[in-house]
Amino acid sequence: MRPPTRRRRGGATLPSGVMPPETVPVGDIETIIDQETTEDRPWLVIVWNDPINLMSFVTFVLQKLFGYSKEKATALMLDIHHKGRAVVSSGTRERAELDVYRLHEHGLWATMEQSG
Repeated sequence: MRPPTRRRRGGATLPSGVMPPETVPVGDIETIIDQETTEDRPWLVIVWNDPINLMSFVTFVLQKLFGYSKEKATALMLDIHHKGRAVVSSGTRERAELDVYRLHEHGLWATMEQSG
């Protein structure tokens, strides 16, 4: 014996007790797509130049926190010094927040922003 069905717009039938899927107005689809695309973009951790920390200390911190080689840490430190900033890591929002927190603990000025 088949369960009772109920009629839906367009002639489709659903088993009794099953609710039709919610519909999303067309204008809201763009918002949903924008949110999904925004969530997929990685977060960048930026270290900014400051007049306080020595260049050797910045190099040391980048090596310690991110495991960079002395050459890579030095190159990033020189970008920070000459360009005023450098992206030192990227990833999920949670990871970027942790990296910024750890950089702050070492006295470096760091921020995060979403790429794109």
